[in-house]
Amino acid sequence: MPDWTKPMPTMSGETRPYWEACRRGQLLIQRCDSCNEYQFYPRGVCVACFTPNIKWVQASGKGTVWTFTVTRQNRAPGFAEDVPYVLALVELDEGVKMFTNIIDCPPQDVHIGMPVEVTFRRASDTMSVPYFKPVQA
Repeated sequence: MPDWTKPMPTMSGETRPYWEACRRGQLLIQRCDSCNEYQFYPRGVCVACFTPNIKWVQASGKGTVWTFTVTRQNRAPGFAEDVPYVLALVELDEGVKMFTNIIDCPPQDVHIGMPVEVTFRRASDTMSVPYFKPVQA
């Protein structure tokens, strides 16, 4: 089992397909069959047209840093040992935005517009968490 010390994400009814896909190394988002809009985070209805006609689709896993901050102080268990770390809002190629951490990159090298791709870290035998790293040229 991995050495994961951060709080574990909560897997609930609406998020279960998302977390099960993450465990398999896939990034899922939702798309509405009525209006074709993508959405993230998981919900039971479409936020654009309010229909329940939403489906899970595999995202490309690629995106760009939309904005970010470098966290230099955090005393919370599981995070204190990671400072400094980058918390970012990444816009996926599908158009949705998701909060994540940028890893495998010095914080001073992260910039708005930086191309990134998803990677997964094992948190337990049944849970993996998506992170993003720079796209290698």
